[in-house]
Amino acid sequence: MVVGTIRLPSSLNCLRPYARQFSYRSSAISLPVTGVSPFKRVVQACFQSTSTTGDTGVVLPADQSEIIFMGTGTSEGIPRVSCLTNPLKKCPVCSKAVEPGNKNRRLNTSVLIRHPNSSGRSNILIDAGKFFYQSALQWFPAFGIRTIDAVIITHSHADAIGGLDDLRDWTNNVQPHIPIYVANRDFEVMKKTHYYLVDTCGITPGAAVSELQFNIISEEPFFVHGLQITPLPVWHGRGYRSLGFRFGNICYISDVSEIPEETYSLLKDCEILVLDALRPDRSSSTHFGLPRALEEVRKIQPKRTLFTGMMHLMDHEEVNGYLSKFLESEGYEI
Repeated sequence: MVVGTIRLPSSLNCLRPYARQFSYRSSAISLPVTGVSPFKRVVQACFQSTSTTGDTGVVLPADQSEIIFMGTGTSEGIPRVSCLTNPLKKCPVCSKAVEPGNKNRRLNTSVLIRHPNSSGRSNILIDAGKFFYQSALQWFPAFGIRTIDAVIITHSHADAIGGLDDLRDWTNNVQPHIPIYVANRDFEVMKKTHYYLVDTCGITPGAAVSELQFNIISEEPFFVHGLQITPLPVWHGRGYRSLGFRFGNICYISDVSEIPEETYSLLKDCEILVLDALRPDRSSSTHFGLPRALEEVRKIQPKRTLFTGMMHLMDHEEVNGYLSKFLESEGYEI
C-alpha cells in the first residue's frame, strides 16, 4: 500500500511513501481558512523512507498541514486472496504485496487531512471504507493521531462507508461524536446499510454504536473546521454520481469514470491532482484506467499528479518507471 503524507506549511512540503528519497521544488500549495489569503512561499517537497511500522519520528509543526494517504487500492484490496490461493497461476503483484513493506500492498482509497485551526489541529478523513480499521491501526499511532474531527464521504459504496461502524472506538473512548458530511443521495443509502447509526432509537439499550452527526452537503463549497471544501462532481459509472473534493490547490478524485464539463472549471489552477487510475491497460465502466487518467492530466494540467485506486494489475515500480518518462517528454510530474 503506497501510504504516505503530503506535508503543507500551508503548502506542499513532504510526501512519505515506504522507501526511496528524492526531492523537487514546488510553488505554494495552500489550504485557505475562511477567507484568509494563501501563504505565498516556495517550499521543498521530499519523498523520504518510512519503516514498515509507519514510525516517521517526525513531529509536525503547529502551523503545518499534512495529508496522509490511508489507502490507495480498490474495494477488494491488494493482495487478493484469490490470487494467493490460485494453484495454477501466480499473480506477480499480489505475490509481491505479501512481502513486508511492499508498495503494492493497498487498502481502500482514503486520505486524512490534518489542518491547523484556531484551537489546534483538525483531523478530517475522506471516506472510511471496509479496511479503515486496518489503516487506522497502522497509521494513527505512527503519526500520533487520536481524534477524528470529521468524515467526508465521496460516495456510498462499501469501500467508502464500510468502516463507519468502526468509528465506535472513537466515540466510545476518545470523543463524544463524529460529524459526517455526506450528499443526500448517499445518506439515503446509509439509512438502509447503516440504519442503526442513522437512527439510534432502535438499538439495544447499552449497545455502544458509533455516535455520528450527519450533515447533508450539496455540490456547493462548505467549511469543515475552517477549511473550505469544494465538491468536484463526477460520474462513477453511468448515472451514478460521486464527489471529488478540492481543498486549497489540491484536487482529490478517487472514483471516476467521467468528468462532467462543468467540473473542469473547478479544477482550474490545480497544483496537485490525486486521481483514480484503476488498471494499466484500459478503463472500466466505473473507473479511469491509466490511459484515460493520463488524458485527463493533459487536459487539467496540474503541476503534480498522484494516481490512486489501483488494482492488482498495477505494479508500483513498473508503472512508476513508465510514468517517470512523462516529466522529460511532456513536462508532467506523475
